[in-house]
Amino acid sequence: MKVLLVEDDASLREGMGELISDMAEVREVGSVSQALVALKEDVFDLVLTDLRIGQSGDGGRVIVEAARRRLQPVALVSAATSEEVRRALGPFEPDAVLAKPFQIDDVVALVERFLGLRREVEALWAARGKPPAEGWVEVSEGVRVAEAEPGRASWVRLAPGTGFPLQMHGGRTGVLLLEGELVVEGERRVGPQFFYLAAGPREASTREGSLALLLALQG
Repeated sequence: MKVLLVEDDASLREGMGELISDMAEVREVGSVSQALVALKEDVFDLVLTDLRIGQSGDGGRVIVEAARRRLQPVALVSAATSEEVRRALGPFEPDAVLAKPFQIDDVVALVERFLGLRREVEALWAARGKPPAEGWVEVSEGVRVAEAEPGRASWVRLAPGTGFPLQMHGGRTGVLLLEGELVVEGERRVGPQFFYLAAGPREASTREGSLALLLALQG
């Protein structure tokens, strides 16, 4: 599992990086340009960035937007109020905010929340072994859904040439794409692969067909 840490304060970046390294592989960068390169080169289970970064002070917004395009969760480190964060990022929003000043336990809990989502959906797949033979409901032409865990997890199977707004109760969702391919807001993913969807319906389509296991992020 991988975390991208974006922080221009070298001492804070080093301290946070050392802490997170106990849980995941950490890629540390100190500028917006380095963060954008990292997002092009790799896929992360969490992007953790300062809100006020870069000479113009709007680097956090640039990074949030880039992470969204790459279907990766992003959390902000900020001393700003909720209203200030909304004004700085609009129309985007982070998946979580780590408020300054923070404690070590705050960092650990935040990172663990997103890393745990991937572990949970992979464990769910390992426990099930295969999708169910029964219980499928056709929600639209070529799109079938089956419950995997009541209220929290679902199987979704799309026939070739179909589309469906992937979401779990409108919330943040981990997607384990097991077969085929999906295109979400222009970003193509080929299974087997885990990726993340931010809050709100995210329209997905497939030319080849696909099978995915969806799990809602708790909290």
